[in-house]
Amino acid sequence: MSSMIDPSSGLPIAPKVFSAFAAAVYRSAGVPEVDAALAADTLVQADLWGHQSHGMLRLGWYYARLRSGAMKPVTHTTLAVDAGAIAVMDGHDGVGQVITRRAVEEAVTRARNHGVGVVSIRNSNHFGTCMYYTRIAAEQNCIMMLMSNAGPNMAPWGGLKKKIGTNPWSIAVPGGDYGPVVMDMANSGVARGKIYLANKRREPIPDYWAVDAQGRPTTDPKAALEGFILPMAGHKGYVMGVMVDLLSGVLSGSQFLDTVHGPYDPVNPSGAGHFMVALNVAAFMPIAEFHQRIDAYIRSLKDVPLAVGHKQVYYPGEMERLADCENRGKGLLLPQDTLEDLQRVGREAGVPF
Repeated sequence: MSSMIDPSSGLPIAPKVFSAFAAAVYRSAGVPEVDAALAADTLVQADLWGHQSHGMLRLGWYYARLRSGAMKPVTHTTLAVDAGAIAVMDGHDGVGQVITRRAVEEAVTRARNHGVGVVSIRNSNHFGTCMYYTRIAAEQNCIMMLMSNAGPNMAPWGGLKKKIGTNPWSIAVPGGDYGPVVMDMANSGVARGKIYLANKRREPIPDYWAVDAQGRPTTDPKAALEGFILPMAGHKGYVMGVMVDLLSGVLSGSQFLDTVHGPYDPVNPSGAGHFMVALNVAAFMPIAEFHQRIDAYIRSLKDVPLAVGHKQVYYPGEMERLADCENRGKGLLLPQDTLEDLQRVGREAGVPF
């Protein structure tokens, strides 16, 4: 089919174009319409937030896993444990975004009934950015914490073998006038996707992001991908990565350490596990009072003298909110290599881009 977009034009593209294209690619692989729309939205939303490492860049990886059968297009979730405030959800190797979205509703419903809802998820897949899901709960006046294990790319502190994933986690807190306060971070110094993005752009990386296969600091993203991503804050990031894996993989009954396969692996079932906690704010205090207190907190954060080189103090999640507003207005400008890869995926899926 003929190309509808010239990747070399350098012009911004409307987010809805990417959403429609990604959803069509998912549908071509057998993903039901509603699930395809959700999975597509998680990619485009990451780009809107300015996190291109988790945006449309990843569509080809997910598509390859669907085509190989490593990720099942039709997602069936069951509850292995259904015990009041606690549930264990089995995703049966379905689409990670769909599994996690269902888990959010499960956790929020249990939090409404019990004050707290805890959902442990096994046999899932990579789901994109953690904050996509924690924000959903925050917008329903629940505080949510979500964490996940991932395919190995960090060595245990002092070792030279990949054992631990970047193992991200997020906490989102309902906000008042400012909107949700959101933290989303990996336990590595940087998400692996950012190194993939640098490699696609043929750009060097900072020498504190990763080491090569011999454990030497490197600015070459290709050598970094062949080597090891460094944990954030040295041994502290390593310890945090281990604890996320214990809660996400061991506790859920899913895979852990180097038995987890990430989205970069096109053929092996992932075995990813997640851990989710929702707290119903109304069980602690009236919602209106909490919103007032959050607003007062943010105003106090911002009411400080600015350091040299800074335009303002941002509360967690504010930079993403501002980027979303700007990118929805002007459109998304993605790297040429990403656009070219989307054209490749479109040709394979029979979906014009």
